Amino acid sequence: MDESVFQAFLPELVDIRRRLHQMPETGYEERQTSALVADLMEGWGLTVTRGLAATGFVATLDRGGDRAIGLRADMDGLPIVEETGAVYASRIPGMMHACGHDGHTTMLIGAAFRLLHDDDFRGKVHFIFQPAEETAGGAARMIEEGLFERFPCEAVFALHNYPGLATGRFSARPGAMMAAIDAATLTVRGTGGHGARPEDTVDPIVAASSIVMALQTAVSRNVPPQEAGVITVGAFHAGSACNVIPDEAVLEISLRATDPDVRSKLCRRFEDIARLQAESFGAEVRIDWQVGYPVTMNDAAAVGLAAGVIRDTFGDDAFEPLDRPMMGSEDFAFMLEKVKGAYLFLGNGDSAGLHNSRYDFNDALLERGPVFLHALARRFFA
Repeated sequence: MDESVFQAFLPELVDIRRRLHQMPETGYEERQTSALVADLMEGWGLTVTRGLAATGFVATLDRGGDRAIGLRADMDGLPIVEETGAVYASRIPGMMHACGHDGHTTMLIGAAFRLLHDDDFRGKVHFIFQPAEETAGGAARMIEEGLFERFPCEAVFALHNYPGLATGRFSARPGAMMAAIDAATLTVRGTGGHGARPEDTVDPIVAASSIVMALQTAVSRNVPPQEAGVITVGAFHAGSACNVIPDEAVLEISLRATDPDVRSKLCRRFEDIARLQAESFGAEVRIDWQVGYPVTMNDAAAVGLAAGVIRDTFGDDAFEPLDRPMMGSEDFAFMLEKVKGAYLFLGNGDSAGLHNSRYDFNDALLERGPVFLHALARRFFA
């Protein structure tokens, strides 16, 4: 394609990203975001299918052939009060794009623009704009609603910005890329009473505290030292007064692992420890599991393809192999369970961390991300 055409479009890409930044919407509420981007894609002549997983959609560029590739971006924001001070800061109270999904969406728009203006490109590309990555498993819902039956893909790829990695540098690894996550609400039920007469009660705070401490052994004494696992008690709610023993305590807990077998073992040990510790105090437990994300498992050939494209396009130092999986989690993992592909990091430079109130996406990536995705699609069909 004529690079001058894309260079002329870059200021508009920056404007789109900042418009999206001003209107963050959380999972399955991305109505304005979805409409803005889908209308744009439709206006460019792409075939747009709306309403997957409520606010998700797929835009298709079909230049012939039986093979197709999927390129995915997430669209949702987070319930965080923005403190960047940017002139384009969020206008929605209590919400912001603190993970860069506004940038991911815009990079995919840029990739669509480049491929659309590449008269030599042949192939079919499904641009997947996904809702609800952060907490609700939007990828799983899109799949359940027939994503890959309606839009068959031979491979699927996604980019995520990464603070601390040099601006514009890519990183990935074959196999486990990011950890699985399982989240649970643990309710410890006892018998409340007067704080002066603990002998008449079954104190759920003491029982829950014992569970918290015992859970620290689940990884250290059940997972081989060469494997990775994390159990975090992120919230502990109980009681309302210093002289009242409550009836129950509620804990919010997350479990992460980079190996499916370790994941299963940690979930089993968590349930056993919670139940048996509670029983030892005469208390009972109820465990309510939330949506879990599997291990993000990259296909080795897909990583090799992407790394080759990056090195050929930007130079050998533009790709940095990731030496170990990240313990964060990503629902693109559901797509990689169905279709081979790869999930890659793109360096956001020296910015605040993800999910931080001072985080902002680096607009310098709005050129490199689309250039890579364009080159990747061309190489895939070559």
